[in-house]
Amino acid sequence: MFDNAIAVAANSPTPALTFTLVTNDGLSSSRLDVPNNWAMSVNHSRSITKGEKHYMQLQQTVSAVNPLTGGTSYQTASVSLSVSVPAFGWTSAQKVALVQALLDTLGDSQVTIAGLLAFNS
Repeated sequence: MFDNAIAVAANSPTPALTFTLVTNDGLSSSRLDVPNNWAMSVNHSRSITKGEKHYMQLQQTVSAVNPLTGGTSYQTASVSLSVSVPAFGWTSAQKVALVQALLDTLGDSQVTIAGLLAFNS
């Protein structure tokens, strides 16, 4: 299990975040950073025949003005990572390398997060 409070250093434009444990049942947890309106959820599942799945999601909620109506409401955006590996054939190191390859590809100058969000594929 992760620590009860997860401190994430600021990385502009994201402020420093501290995700405090709200719920935990051993295979899933929910954490909140209340001052900054962020939420984190983690879920795991394992099957002898289907393998294992790991899922992490971050959500940020902001108060935003609707450009059509002028009204203000809360809006939530999220980002998630899902890892699925078969029941056999992958070591722990290979699983870590799989996720790291995704992060490295996203950080590559030919891809970038901005490029992904600009609908490049």
